[in-house]
Amino acid sequence: MQNSASSFDRKSAEKIMRSMITIRLVEEEIIARYGKVGEEQPMRCPVHLSIGQEAAAVGATHFLNHKDRAWSTHRCHAHYLAKGGDLTRMAKEIYGKIGGCLDGRGGSMHLMDDSVGMTMSVPIVASSIPLAVGGALANKIDKKKELTMTFFGDASVEEGVFHESMNYASVAQLPVIFVCENNLFSVYTHLDERQPKRPLADLARAHGMDVVAMDGNDVFAVAKAFEPLVKNAREHNKPSFVVLDTYRWREHCGVSFDDHLGYRKKEEFETWHARDPLKIAKDNVIAAGLLTQDDLNTIEAEIKAAVVKAYDAAEKAPLPTPEMVNTHVYAA
Repeated sequence: MQNSASSFDRKSAEKIMRSMITIRLVEEEIIARYGKVGEEQPMRCPVHLSIGQEAAAVGATHFLNHKDRAWSTHRCHAHYLAKGGDLTRMAKEIYGKIGGCLDGRGGSMHLMDDSVGMTMSVPIVASSIPLAVGGALANKIDKKKELTMTFFGDASVEEGVFHESMNYASVAQLPVIFVCENNLFSVYTHLDERQPKRPLADLARAHGMDVVAMDGNDVFAVAKAFEPLVKNAREHNKPSFVVLDTYRWREHCGVSFDDHLGYRKKEEFETWHARDPLKIAKDNVIAAGLLTQDDLNTIEAEIKAAVVKAYDAAEKAPLPTPEMVNTHVYAA
C-alpha cells in the first residue's frame, strides 16, 4: 500500500504536520486549563473539541488560499487553525477577552478571521451551509476565482436547508465544496438510528454533484483528494460533496470523556482511538523520509511553547468593559 505522504514534498509535509500538531496541542491546553464544575472557570464558554478529527480540517483546507472562504460550525477550532487563524486571538476569544477574534463576544463557537478567509462559525446545525452557498454565488457573479468551503457534521444532512443548498449549488454551478465530517453521532445519537442504510454520499449524487467518500483520518490522503476538487471549483465553478469518516474522542460538549453515558460502545471508541490521525500522519512522514522523529520533536516543542505563551497572554488580557457594548453593533 502506497504511503499517502509520498506525493508531498518536505515543505508541504511540514506545513501539514505543524497544523495537525497545533490543533492537538491547542485543544489539550484547553482541557488542562478549562477547570472543573464547582471550581473557578476562567473559560466560561462551552467548548466543542476536535481531538480525533484534526486530519479532516487540515487536509480539506491544504490547497486553499487566504482569499478562499471557509465556514464552520460549533466545532470550529480545527477549521479556524487549519485556515491560518491566529493562535493568540483564538485563546483570548475563548477566555472572552479583549483582543480575541470578536473581542470576547463570540467565544469558542464563533471563531472567525476575515484576513485568512475564516468567514464565520455558526453553532446552529446546518446554518453555515446556505451562507457558504451565498458566498459562492457572490464569487461567481463577481467573476472571482475564490471558492467557498462549508464544514458540517453528519446531523446537518437531516436539515432541509442542506438539500436546498446542494440543489441550488448544483443547478447554478457554484464554486463551493461541501465537507461532511461524519463522526457518526448527533450529540448522543448514532447515525444508524437517524439514517436509512445507504451511504451519505448518495445524497449528493441525487443532486448531480461530484462526490468523494473516504477515510477522514489520513490527512495526506484527504489533502490529495481535495486537490482536484479545489481546482474544479476555482476554475470551472464546479461544486462537490465530500464525506470524511472520522471520530471525536471527547464528549460532545466539554473537555471530559462521556463514555459512561453508554451511547457508544467501548470497542468502537478503542477502534477509532487506535486510528489516531496525528499518529498516522507522523508515521507516514517518517516512513516517506520527509521528516524525522527529531524534526517532529522540535516542531512540537516550538508549538507547545507558542501555545502556552498564547494562553498565558489570554489569561492576563483584560475583559471587555461596559463602554464597549455598542462596538461592532450596526444600530444602538
